[in-house]
Amino acid sequence: MNIVVLVKQVFDTEAKIVLSGNTQINADGVTQIMNPYDENAVEEALLLKERLGGEIIVVSMGTQKTVEPTLRTALAMGADRAVLVDDPALEGADQYTAAQALAKAISTQNYDLILSGKVAIDDQSSQVPARVAEILGIPHVNVATKIDVQGDKAIVTREIDGGIEIIETPLPAVITAQKSLNDPRYPSVPGIMKAKKKELKALSLADLSLSAEDVAAKMTVLEYSLPPGRQAGRLIPGDPAQAAAELASLLHSEAKII
Repeated sequence: MNIVVLVKQVFDTEAKIVLSGNTQINADGVTQIMNPYDENAVEEALLLKERLGGEIIVVSMGTQKTVEPTLRTALAMGADRAVLVDDPALEGADQYTAAQALAKAISTQNYDLILSGKVAIDDQSSQVPARVAEILGIPHVNVATKIDVQGDKAIVTREIDGGIEIIETPLPAVITAQKSLNDPRYPSVPGIMKAKKKELKALSLADLSLSAEDVAAKMTVLEYSLPPGRQAGRLIPGDPAQAAAELASLLHSEAKII
């Protein structure tokens, strides 16, 4: 079974966000990591390969300078090779841009299944996997907590509001991973050494027969702003009855939540 895994590089969850003006996020000195949900997708691909054989190809988009460490991490975990879409025209990309470029890159590969994290922790859009499935004309199942591949189909257990849902889908399909799908392994020292020699192929838009107009972003960021600082707590004096009445009044008149 040949499996493509979409991975994205994101800021470390402990990173302090600093803005450069009101339309740029300053990445200087910020540690970047593989999107945590994508780690679960890579791990699931490895588990499926151990049972069914085949090849794992990790695919991403960005500049080789910034994204290569994340791709090498996936290769160190056990993926076989990597494909990176790298082109100056992709600067300022939105979800439409990413999906168009990634779907085209995937279409150049021989694949039976596409895995991804359910969401990227930076933009929280959850759009790209579904868009890729739509472009490729294949099914999409989101928030998988269990994946059982049986021949040319997959039985997927997924989270829904208030319960679980079990879906049978033909392959190929795009399936996105929830954190509870598995526990990602740490790259071993031998794996890290082997990853340095594994293939990482960079493709430009021209290599994919795409133009800048084909992937032009549909969305423009007008402004970034940090959330307002958290206000200090407020102590309400008085006996319990008076304090309770004052609290109810404040929740109604100031907080406006009752």
